[in-house]
Amino acid sequence: MKISSWQPFEWVVALRFLQEGKVQTLFIVTGIAIGVAVIVFMSALLTGMQSNFVNRVLTGQSHIQLLTPKETAEPLDRHLSGTKTLSVSIIQVPLQRFKSIDQWQSLMIQLSGMPEIKVVSPAVSGSALALRGEASRSITVTGVLPVFYFKVIPLQEKIVAGQANINSESILIGTELASDLGLTVGDKLRLTAANGRQLLLTVTGIFDLGNKSANSRVTYMALRNAQSLFDLTGGATVIDLVMNDVYQAEITARKIAELTGLQADSWMKTNEQFFTAVKAQTTANTAIRFFVALSVGFGIASVLVVSVVQRSREIGILRAMGITRGQVLRVFLLQGGLLGLGGALIGSAIGASALYAWQHYMRNADGTVMFALKFDTTLLFQTLVLATITGLLSAFAPALRAARLDPVVAIRG
Repeated sequence: MKISSWQPFEWVVALRFLQEGKVQTLFIVTGIAIGVAVIVFMSALLTGMQSNFVNRVLTGQSHIQLLTPKETAEPLDRHLSGTKTLSVSIIQVPLQRFKSIDQWQSLMIQLSGMPEIKVVSPAVSGSALALRGEASRSITVTGVLPVFYFKVIPLQEKIVAGQANINSESILIGTELASDLGLTVGDKLRLTAANGRQLLLTVTGIFDLGNKSANSRVTYMALRNAQSLFDLTGGATVIDLVMNDVYQAEITARKIAELTGLQADSWMKTNEQFFTAVKAQTTANTAIRFFVALSVGFGIASVLVVSVVQRSREIGILRAMGITRGQVLRVFLLQGGLLGLGGALIGSAIGASALYAWQHYMRNADGTVMFALKFDTTLLFQTLVLATITGLLSAFAPALRAARLDPVVAIRG
């Protein structure tokens, strides 16, 4: 066997063994490729589905919402007279007053300086009655500053009639409310709050939030109008936050609650059941990767064990020629690593092709993309590394067995 000066001995022998066992090599590389293709395709598919679901939820709400803390219940002591004097403590549940967040302007500046927060938007939110002729509907009024709020919820993308134009005389309403009250763009709508204050506004836009209940109740107007309607001059009852990382919302919410004393509700808390489903998807994705990697590892190990048995005489001759046990060990470890890497490269190409086919052919009824799939280069790199390491670990036991073979026994056998 001729070995070039630049080519290590272990590489030459490992490649020769793989070439001589072409059928075994082909089968194991095919098995690894299929396993890696499943990992790449399913990971991207589940990640795309998860991202799509999260985006759908978050397009209608902020990542964190800050509210004034609720009034706490206090014990009310009462004395009952009779034959004996008794003292009874009664828990009195207080009324929740409609009030502004203290010093919300300075709080906005403080929150804007936090690196994990992307957008801070103040709002006034409350209930009112929408009146048109003899018809009336209970609605939720949200007064906003468009320059900030449209970065929280892109209302301009949800307008189905008119424009997302919010000024001192306008109001945006949902499709269901427009249908219930017979409203179109340009019509007048009268609002009455519980305190008796009224506003007459013009409908400048009709939106669709993708939720029938929200479309029948939610309305948007200028912040100053809401402050006037609810007699809350210069106030804000809500501060909406958008995070750079949506999955850090609950941690940040707890941090802000401790710092400010406000009630901080993250989207994870308000959509607890949905977030549980998202975590279940992540767990399922991890389980798929683990079991596929396990099956690939056993496949590599079984092939190399057979290879050790078949090549016992050759290994014995090499050992008799002065090859060390460490070199024999490295020969079989290299085989495992090369099988894992080669299969991973082919599998990644198959997985990427499957993703392209899915994106191209799987469409909604209207012809639009079902949901965006992204071929993550980080996932590709992780898969290649995982497959190579799996190959090395799977080859360790057969390699150790080969290194321990007695040359004399191996040659005679």
